Amino acid sequence: MRFLFLCLFPFYALSQYQVVSTQEVVTDKEVRTGAVRTDVYLPMLKGKRVAVVANHTSRIGKVHLVDSLLLLKVNVKKIFFPEHGFRGTEDAGAEVKNYKDKKTGLPCISLYGKENKKPKVKDLADIDVVLFDLQDVGVRFYTYISTLHYVMESCAEQKKQLIVLDRPNPNGYFIDGPVLQESCKSFVGLHPVPVVHGMTVGEYAQMINGEKWLTAGVVCDLKVITAEGYDHKLYYQLPVPPSPNLPNMPAVYLYPSLCFFEGTIVSVGRGTDRPFQQFGYPGMPSNGHTFLPEPKQGASMDPPYKGQICAGFDVSLYGEMFIRHNKALYLYWIIHTYRNCPKKETFFNPYFRNLAGTDELRKQIEQGWSEEQIRKTWHSDLVTFKAIRKKYLLYKDFE
Repeated sequence: MRFLFLCLFPFYALSQYQVVSTQEVVTDKEVRTGAVRTDVYLPMLKGKRVAVVANHTSRIGKVHLVDSLLLLKVNVKKIFFPEHGFRGTEDAGAEVKNYKDKKTGLPCISLYGKENKKPKVKDLADIDVVLFDLQDVGVRFYTYISTLHYVMESCAEQKKQLIVLDRPNPNGYFIDGPVLQESCKSFVGLHPVPVVHGMTVGEYAQMINGEKWLTAGVVCDLKVITAEGYDHKLYYQLPVPPSPNLPNMPAVYLYPSLCFFEGTIVSVGRGTDRPFQQFGYPGMPSNGHTFLPEPKQGASMDPPYKGQICAGFDVSLYGEMFIRHNKALYLYWIIHTYRNCPKKETFFNPYFRNLAGTDELRKQIEQGWSEEQIRKTWHSDLVTFKAIRKKYLLYKDFE
């Protein structure tokens, strides 16, 4: 019962957070993304051979960016795609081979997998300009910014221009979490930034360049087409789910906090109709909530605990009602799930280190630190990061 009380307590505290006014919530009808601003970037593409880094979120209205460019007579030569594939339907972590797009006939080249993270020399040999248009969610371990890094590196090394068609960051209204340590670098964290970095892809690209984070300090020939009508105080509602397991805004808001569970024995609901809105495992002490993971689109590769009933908690209400208003990561769940786990020695797995970006967070949880104590250890690094971040902002900040 103690665990039940601890997990449910914040619901009683929701009343202390003011409801966000409708003026602070914006949609794609009120924001003109970089992709929509064709009048700005089409002249840059005239007479050029173009490659597009895109997926299902790369749209102008309801029309895919690639289809729009072809209609506008842009010489699109090929498509590069990130994790989840060009159409955005592949499993997290699934390696998708190169193929030809049925609709356009264009070659599609994977930028996700052990051998495919970075465009090869041959891939860009017949290209003058690369367009980058992916809807990110503003979280360090969401791999689209890692794809951005490697695309920038290839463009810099091969003297190709990169044009980023910027989009709002749905989690761009706060900054939080431990800053990644150099020893913990991986594809789910390449740079010394916190878990929630508060930057758009365009701003992030400028930071990669400015901080000389590309190999050998090379600098990419970068142009950012900004999104009009956006600033970091706004809550941007995504018109399209950014990936199969982030199907709605509550999942997008909960993702930075719940993804830590991916480095533990706990399921975050992959293989259900509410991924990243619930968590649990077979036999977990809970309030009676259960879910049954089964293979489905976005989780077809045997989701954790496939076919097993998981006990746990439905936290979907926390997204827009708590996480967004609190403007912070929420460590309460993972701290108390660990404390109440009967087999603590098997709770964490090595992937947790990659997600946290540091060895300290696991040690702090294992040693019984409170959320407040843990947060204090982030403070100095966050102050340093905020000063760096401000140099590259393209939009009015939330502070």
